Amino acid sequence: MNGTAAALPPSGGTDTWEELVTAALLGTDRRTPPGVAPGPSAPLALLDRAAAETVRRRAGLRPGPAAPRPEPAPEDPRPPLPAAAARRLAMLLADRPGTASGGRRGTAPDLMELLPQWLATANARGYAAPPQVLPALLDAARGRTDLRPAALEFAGPRALWLARLNPDWRFALRALPGGGAALPRPEETDRVRRLWAEGLFAERVALLAALRSREPDTARELLTTTWATERAEDRLMFLDSLRTGLGPRDEPFLEQALADRSRTVRATAAELLSALPGSALAARMAVRAAACVAVDPLHPVPTLVVEAPHACDAGMERDGVVSRPPAGRGERSWWFGQLVEAAPLATWPTRLGGRTPEQIVALPVADDWQGELHAAWCRAAVRQRDPAWSRALLGPPSAPEAGGPGAVSLAERAKLLGTLPTGERAEWVAGFIGTHGLSEAFQLLGVCAVPWAAPLGRAVVDALNIARDAGSYPWSFSGVMGLAERCLDPSEAGRLDALMAVPDEPEDASPGAGGYWAEAFQRLVTTLRLRGVMREELEAP
Repeated sequence: MNGTAAALPPSGGTDTWEELVTAALLGTDRRTPPGVAPGPSAPLALLDRAAAETVRRRAGLRPGPAAPRPEPAPEDPRPPLPAAAARRLAMLLADRPGTASGGRRGTAPDLMELLPQWLATANARGYAAPPQVLPALLDAARGRTDLRPAALEFAGPRALWLARLNPDWRFALRALPGGGAALPRPEETDRVRRLWAEGLFAERVALLAALRSREPDTARELLTTTWATERAEDRLMFLDSLRTGLGPRDEPFLEQALADRSRTVRATAAELLSALPGSALAARMAVRAAACVAVDPLHPVPTLVVEAPHACDAGMERDGVVSRPPAGRGERSWWFGQLVEAAPLATWPTRLGGRTPEQIVALPVADDWQGELHAAWCRAAVRQRDPAWSRALLGPPSAPEAGGPGAVSLAERAKLLGTLPTGERAEWVAGFIGTHGLSEAFQLLGVCAVPWAAPLGRAVVDALNIARDAGSYPWSFSGVMGLAERCLDPSEAGRLDALMAVPDEPEDASPGAGGYWAEAFQRLVTTLRLRGVMREELEAP
C-alpha cells in the first residue's frame, strides 16, 4: 500500500506496551512484565510478548490518502560523460581518506583531493553528471563547502530536484537564488523589476551580480531605485557587487554614497572610487598625499621626506579616511597610510621628478617612514591592479633576505604577484624558490595558475630534491608536496622516476627521513600519472 497511515488505539493498550518497554530497560530480573513468568526464560518470553504487541499495534493503523508522486526530474541537455570518465568519477566519490600507520600517508594518491580538479575539467568541457552518481556527489559537496560551486554546476538541474526531496541536500537550494529558478535576463524588464522588488535578499544579490556581469549600467540603475530604503547591511552587500565592471560611469552614484549614514558603506564607496584613478575622489587624495611626500632638496643623496597629516578633517573623513587608528598605531601614520593607499599611483612620477616606479621605490626615506610608505604603495598597487608598481615593489626574486624593496611580508608579495600576468607570476616564484628555497614559498605558490608552468614545476621539484639530499625534516615539506601533487603538470612525472628510490641518509638526517621522502615522491609520481589519465579520459570523444 502506497500512502500514509493514521494510528488507532492498540489492542493491548498503551499501558501494556509501556510495561514491556520498562521491563526491557530495567531487565527482567528487576521488573517482570505482566503475563511473563519470572525465571531464566523471562527475557525470551519478553521478546515474544513484544513481537506480538508490535504486530497488534501495527494492525491498528488505518490507511490514509496516498501522497502525490513527485514531478519527474528535469532533463539535462548536456552531453554525457565518456564511459571511462564516469567510472573514474565513481571511484573518486567512493574514496574515503584515511591515515596510514604511524601518521604517514603512504604511496597511494588522495583521490578526494583530485575531485575538485576533475570537476573543474568536466565543467570546462560541458559534460552532464551521470544520474546514478548524483547522491554521492551531493554527499561529498555537503561535507566540503569548497566543492559546492563546482559540484552543483556539474550536477545540474537534477541536483536541485533531488535536494527538494532530501533535507540533507537542502544546501543546494540555498546556494542558488530561488532554489534554482532561472534568473530573468536583462531584457526581461518586468521580471527583473518584480524580482528586485519582491525577491528574497539572496535572490536580489544574485540578480544584481548577474546583471552587473552583463550590463553594468542596468544593474547600477536598478540599485538606485531602492537605495534610499535599503538596510545598511544590505546596501553594503549591494555596493560590493559594483566591483564587477567598475568604471567611470559609476562615479556619480559612488560619490553620493560617500554621504551615506553607514560608516562601512562610506568606506566601501571610497575604496571603489579610489580604484578609479580618474575619479574626483582620487584627485583629492592625490593632492593630500602629494603634500605629504617630497624629495629633500638639501640632502646630498636624493631622499624622500614625509610630513604626515596633523589632523583628519571632515573632508578626509568624507572621502573614506578612518580617523581613529587601531590599538598600537599612531594617528598621523594611520592617516598618512590611508591617503597614500587611495592616491593614484600615477601621482608619484610627476610629484617626484619624473622618476620611474623602480627609481622611486629605490629612494631612501628619511626618519623611518619607509615601511609605512612602501606598505601603502603595496596596497595601492593591489587595489589599482598596477603591474608596473607591483614589479617595482616586489623587486627581483633574488633580493636578499627574501624581501623586495617594498614588499616586506609574504602576504604583501602574494597580493602583488596576483596583479601580474600568470606566466610572469610563475617565473618570479620560480626565481624566488631557486634563491630562497621552499621554506617561505608556500603562500606564493598558492597564487600561481594550475597546472604550474614548466619553470616553476622544475624549481619546486629541484628544491624538494635538495631538501631530501640535505637530510631535512621531510614533514616540514608535506604542504608543498601536497600542492605539487595537485598543481604540477602531469607531463613532469617522467622526470621524477629517479627520486622514488630510498636515498642514502646523511648521519645528521632525521631517522627514517629517506623512507618518507621515497614514499612522498612515489605518491607524487603516481598522482601525476593518474591526473594525466583522468585528463585523457575527459578528453575522449
